[in-house]
Amino acid sequence: MRKVAVFTDSACDISPELQQKYGIDILPFYIAVDGKSYTEREDFTNEEYYEMLTKCEGIPVTSQITPMRFLEQFAHYDEQGYTDVLYVAINSTGSNTYQNAVFASRQYREEHPDSQLKFHIVDSHTYSMTYGWHVCQAARKLQNGADVRDVVEYLEEQFASMEVALSVYTLRFIKKSGRISAAAAFAGELLGLRPIISIIDGETATPAKVRGDLAVMPGLVKYVKGRIQPGTPYLVGGTDEENCKMLAKLCKKELGYGPETLFSLGAAVATNTGPDAVAVVFNGPKRR
Repeated sequence: MRKVAVFTDSACDISPELQQKYGIDILPFYIAVDGKSYTEREDFTNEEYYEMLTKCEGIPVTSQITPMRFLEQFAHYDEQGYTDVLYVAINSTGSNTYQNAVFASRQYREEHPDSQLKFHIVDSHTYSMTYGWHVCQAARKLQNGADVRDVVEYLEEQFASMEVALSVYTLRFIKKSGRISAAAAFAGELLGLRPIISIIDGETATPAKVRGDLAVMPGLVKYVKGRIQPGTPYLVGGTDEENCKMLAKLCKKELGYGPETLFSLGAAVATNTGPDAVAVVFNGPKRR
């Protein structure tokens, strides 16, 4: 019988409750804030990280997960008698972590020719619970007896259409991260403009802008309503629980059904958006 290990990285934003429920292992990223190194999910909560963002002078830097750490994880699974490893990675164009996992799997095969461990490494092409949610669904399917190859097909099918729509109430952090130019951010602040930002296959764009904080959530929902595949599940996330609840309520009113869950944005996304963001994760038009 197959014994499948499911693991991912800490940019997935899977809650500790869901992680425990589905038996998912999560490798943490290291993050340097003003020269001091931290381990995500170990050294701070999301709320503590938002506070760190408001006080830090520079832009926090996330280190990729190295091949050595993957080799150690693979060896652990091999020793525990696993037959298969399913790893779902952060967007490969935004981090070398996916490539490091692939490299490590090849090296492990070379160094352990007698090992029966099989590797299934999937590029999510995205960030946060956009892939974290589907890692949970993959683990659930495996718990219910699904074949690992069918689960990989499920993941690739989902990632071919997943999108994120997000917005922020201040442009300061987006300006610092370089997601929009300093000139555009300055003009936006003067005019009270807020961007509606899309993330598709790891690429960010600004398909719309709204004027004033009160227009942020309606603007997000309007954009999502124009792109979501009707009836498909969606998620609502952010850096403030009350804002998430408000956005979920508005989404339910406009889309006709509520989100699957609410989630907290982790360091990978919050570093670029700042501690004042709201987001909707959904299935848009299929791309692959």
